[in-house]
Amino acid sequence: MSFSSDTKAELCSSRIDRRALAVAECYGVLLYCNCFRASEVRIITASEAFAERLPRLFRRAFSVSFDQLPPPDARGKRSFCITDPQKISRILESFGTDVRGLLSHHINLSVLEDPGCPEAFVKGAFLAGGSVTDPEKRFHLEIATAHRSISGELRSILLEMDLDPKEAERNGHTLLYFKKADQISDFLARIGAHVAAVSILTAKVDKEMRNTITRQINCDSANADKTVSAALRQNAAIRKLLLRDGIDSLPEPLHDAALLRLANPEASLADLALLSNPPVTKSCLSHRLNKIILLAEKEPS
Repeated sequence: MSFSSDTKAELCSSRIDRRALAVAECYGVLLYCNCFRASEVRIITASEAFAERLPRLFRRAFSVSFDQLPPPDARGKRSFCITDPQKISRILESFGTDVRGLLSHHINLSVLEDPGCPEAFVKGAFLAGGSVTDPEKRFHLEIATAHRSISGELRSILLEMDLDPKEAERNGHTLLYFKKADQISDFLARIGAHVAAVSILTAKVDKEMRNTITRQINCDSANADKTVSAALRQNAAIRKLLLRDGIDSLPEPLHDAALLRLANPEASLADLALLSNPPVTKSCLSHRLNKIILLAEKEPS
């Protein structure tokens, strides 16, 4: 299964106890499902766990059953449908909506007044219209709806929960989304997917460690390249002086530095400084070798 499927399976593993929470969760499901109007309710899902939860959830919330269920051996997307006017009327009444009027696609906040109901509502919205990307690939969680008003009102609810999603439009749908690991983890934890939330943070730490190691390797490689490049230039300058003037023409400090470099052509400056007799600082040895390079580049008079 995908990470998103696993996350929804975790959310669906919770018990359905208090009716108020079941109603709030159903409210989120219905406002983010495929079709919710006075003549029809249709929920389509590819989540096996969510498909198993839906009948129990609707019985607990409204004491109604679905008029159409997917076959027991269904695979892939599963469809649940209610068209019975009495059942739909009972559902709408739970949300304070009169079936004889127009179904308004707005969130009735009075349905979410009990403790835990806002989180249950968001959970339902995510189960019906949300997805989360495998954190090993990238960090992205979104909830999509065709109704801009609902998306805006859900954002207000999330802000009250100290969650601040971004908004976007895509293919006629309005999205609320998070792209930061900490925000995604907080969102999932708030709606009850604690295992998924920890997985997000673990993936973040792993990525940061890999990036740190990669940067260190690149830095070490760059430093090694600089060391090799400097050593090659120093050796070339010393050989040039040997052929042109002889190494004995150099003052004693430069003479010793030249011999030390010739004997250790690939050593770093720090290692050469330790090998010097008497020992000198890295800065001192660098100065002497740079002076040799300048002498080699100077045209003979």
